[in-house]
Amino acid sequence: MHARFAPVRGCFHDLLASGRETGAGLTIWYDGQPVVDLVGGSRSGHGPGEEPWPPDTLVNVYSVGKPVAALCLLLLVDRGTVDLDAAVDRYWPEFRTPATVRQVLSHTAGLPAFPVPRPATAIADWALLAGDLAAADPEWSPGSVAGEHAWTYGHLVGELVRRIDGRSVGRFLAEEIAGPWRLDLGFGLTEADQRRCAEMRYGDPGWPGRKLGEAGSLRARAMGNPAGGLDLAVLNSPMWRSAEVPAVNLHATAPSLARLYAGLLAGGVLDGVRLFSPELVAEATGVQYDGPDLVLDRDAHWTLGMQWEPDGSWGMGGIGGSSAWADPERGYTFAYATTHLAEHDRVDELVEALHSCL
Repeated sequence: MHARFAPVRGCFHDLLASGRETGAGLTIWYDGQPVVDLVGGSRSGHGPGEEPWPPDTLVNVYSVGKPVAALCLLLLVDRGTVDLDAAVDRYWPEFRTPATVRQVLSHTAGLPAFPVPRPATAIADWALLAGDLAAADPEWSPGSVAGEHAWTYGHLVGELVRRIDGRSVGRFLAEEIAGPWRLDLGFGLTEADQRRCAEMRYGDPGWPGRKLGEAGSLRARAMGNPAGGLDLAVLNSPMWRSAEVPAVNLHATAPSLARLYAGLLAGGVLDGVRLFSPELVAEATGVQYDGPDLVLDRDAHWTLGMQWEPDGSWGMGGIGGSSAWADPERGYTFAYATTHLAEHDRVDELVEALHSCL
């Protein structure tokens, strides 16, 4: 690690030493080069037999995967196969909601929650959940307001990819993006890759209840159906890791997330391999919606798959503390992948340390 960034390493080690972090990876690229690459804690939990964190550890990073799913569809847009302003039913005839592809990508399509209550076993049934969305009535007029499509985003985007290309979004990601850019991440893991996964754990037992919010609220419906998305017994199961739930179950290493954003920050090219045009990257990272978000219960700036921040950065945080983004003004990309499900204060402190170095 470059000596200039020693304060970042110190902050990372302090988080581990204090117990506020128990297992994580952190990677930062600056000026087009990796400058921080840290891992620490345990991959397998606490107590006897705990396993140190190897560099190839895969982490369930929750909503950090939403931009990755979006990029699969955006690659088809860039190739001229998909029109952003076409109605979804042009590509998915059974789809009832009068939303456009752009509205789906920017969380304004009006389908933030699956309409039919489903048990955890439904996580593995793509056709069932996609069918639920196709038949659903929107919660609002598409395009009129935003609400993070917490669980549904990946099925909306992924079914469009499947209808247009023929491949599942997991296979498309592996073959068209992760492979060419050498990214260690994916939806729907093989048995071999599942053996590299870190065990998710709660920072405190009350974390799931706080995240879901009031029973029956839009947030609770958006995040709690199908059941099990905040349940460790589900999150650490082969069912979850082998399923494709692209809104919330990307498994990734921090280095791969930082590499991905470095490629986007460079206008769509990484190590000489161009995947996206600069025009597509500019369109995808520009603000599409600025206003209240009914699920987040705050104002938000949505791009085509990411959140845009007032400092000009764009990317996505995941419930539990993982985050990945690019900061064009300061010239860096940042990726934090944690198994310790808690708040984002850890990332805030790491960013403060980083900015002190720039």
